[in-house]
Amino acid sequence: MKQLGLFDVEDRLELLSNAGDPLEKLTSVINFEIFREVIEGAIKFKKRSKGGRPAWDSILMLKILILQSLYTLSDDQMEFQIKDRLSFQRFLGMSLRDKVPDAKSIWLWRERLKEKGVLKDLFEKFEESLKKAGYAARSGQIVDASIIQAPKQRLSKEEKELLYKGEVPEEWKKNKAKVAQKDKDARWMLKQINAKREKEVKLAIPYYGYKNHISVDKKYKIIRKYAVTAANQYDGNVFEDLLDEKNEGKEVYGDTAYSSKKNKEILRKKKLRSEMCEKQRREKDVTEEERRVNQGRKRVRSRIEHVFAFQKEKMDLFVRTIGIERAKVKIGLANLAYNLKRLVFLRRTDCFA
Repeated sequence: MKQLGLFDVEDRLELLSNAGDPLEKLTSVINFEIFREVIEGAIKFKKRSKGGRPAWDSILMLKILILQSLYTLSDDQMEFQIKDRLSFQRFLGMSLRDKVPDAKSIWLWRERLKEKGVLKDLFEKFEESLKKAGYAARSGQIVDASIIQAPKQRLSKEEKELLYKGEVPEEWKKNKAKVAQKDKDARWMLKQINAKREKEVKLAIPYYGYKNHISVDKKYKIIRKYAVTAANQYDGNVFEDLLDEKNEGKEVYGDTAYSSKKNKEILRKKKLRSEMCEKQRREKDVTEEERRVNQGRKRVRSRIEHVFAFQKEKMDLFVRTIGIERAKVKIGLANLAYNLKRLVFLRRTDCFA
């Protein structure tokens, strides 16, 4: 192997830039320093005596967690990829000589975010920066939910029944290691889909995991609010938690799961206007005007599907952690990572507008 020359690394980084390194674009648009005060205000670091190893920089670790969400990497894979990839090192502001956080450190930082409940505060801080940059929520909002799958649990019928009641099987209590490896919060649900056959056939597909409930603004498709629940939670029950009262538009779009009388009353009290897709009556009883209005609402509502498609196809979002609290951090980081990428896209399109 040839010895590295003086400018070999710089030359390789220049080639990466010329190839359109997406992480370089992310760095040029996002000022990660806005998050420092939020993180360090929540996570109080102990002052170490001279000679002790200093804590990892909070922005460095946040960037690592963002990378992990964008590229769907485990903690061990993340450690390896930082050591291996120049584009990752440049994004993190590291050189080949710098020490890299190990997998345990990455796990501990994610646990700290969980314990301190920092994710929602990071979301709020980014929301403030969006408003200053001219991307305030306007033109109404769209709400929807998507199932985020998790590894399936191998449980007996009795174990399932106890977990659904919120109880822990007696056999598990004797083995703490087993309890630590069992997800007691993820749930099964059946999702109906229309199969393309000679005749329309409805199929019920089982899914296991959690749900990512989100609200995006109609104009920019940026996630403004989110909630994480078990997969079997009915979408309409989380409706009020998703409403973004800072949105300048009054219209709220959603599918038929949200069009209950209770949710419409919530909108009325908040002086918001329902643009929910109405549940279909018999075809012969639907007027042409009702059909036209519903089709218009469906076209707008479909914009939120682009968000879920990006997270599942580009980010390959999947929950491999155990328990709903860790799932909230995992999905929250994925939502934040999506917003960062979305802002990069919006800035680029503004340049060509």
